[in-house]
Amino acid sequence: MDNNRLQHQLYVIIFGHSTRAGRAFDITLIIAILLSLTVLILHSIEGFASDWDKEFVIIEYIFTGLFTVEYLLRLYCSPKPKAYATSFYGVVDLLAILPTYLALLFPSASFMGVIRLLRIMRIFRILKLVRYLQDSNILLRSLLLSRRKIIVFFSTVAILVTIFGALIFVIEGPENGFTSIPQSIYWAIVTITTVGYGDLIPSTPLGKALASLTMLLGYSILAVPTGIITAELNQEMNAHRSLVKCPNCSKAGHESDALYCKYCGSELAEPDERVVIKSD
Repeated sequence: MDNNRLQHQLYVIIFGHSTRAGRAFDITLIIAILLSLTVLILHSIEGFASDWDKEFVIIEYIFTGLFTVEYLLRLYCSPKPKAYATSFYGVVDLLAILPTYLALLFPSASFMGVIRLLRIMRIFRILKLVRYLQDSNILLRSLLLSRRKIIVFFSTVAILVTIFGALIFVIEGPENGFTSIPQSIYWAIVTITTVGYGDLIPSTPLGKALASLTMLLGYSILAVPTGIITAELNQEMNAHRSLVKCPNCSKAGHESDALYCKYCGSELAEPDERVVIKSD
């Protein structure tokens, strides 16, 4: 019984955010994550690393030890440890501590600890910024719904850069730096995305003409994925508006951040407490 009570108390503190202890734990955890990331970033700077190398390593081990204990406590008090371990946050929590242990075999792996930054996403729950999570879900769903069109678009771009890469290879040749078709395709990708590193430059008039055409085509191509995602996003936002239902007049069509009904003026519930119209 005492063991069950301890697990419940730990669960309320570690996983909960409505109690004072739970909020204090989450805020402390976020501060610890930010401090550990600060140490990690400073350790990557040569001037700091040469003067404070041992101190940085010790601090990193301390933070990793604390995060390891926290992860084990989460497994201990969770009603479904396997479900937590395989969830998004569970995987992120595990990946946040693995780099330090892997650094014992691969020293550079310690800098992969920046993945701890993903744990900051818990701040949305702590500060009750549910509407921001809803907006991110709308954006994610829009990307998923437009994935087929985006795949077709990128396939077309891949074909174009391959053709332009082969053409510039034939026109310029190895004597002008275009030593192979893959190297030329790299130039085409860099040019069509309007980045232009300048490490490969056409020298012949025909090559410059092809480069000009590639750059102009790049500006035209940029608008395509933007239009695809914007159209899907607009549909998702309209669909989301149609789900929010006023508890007084039962009418829908409100913005996600609306506080009052635009038809009767009644106060709407919080985003995570709102009544939504169920679709079959």
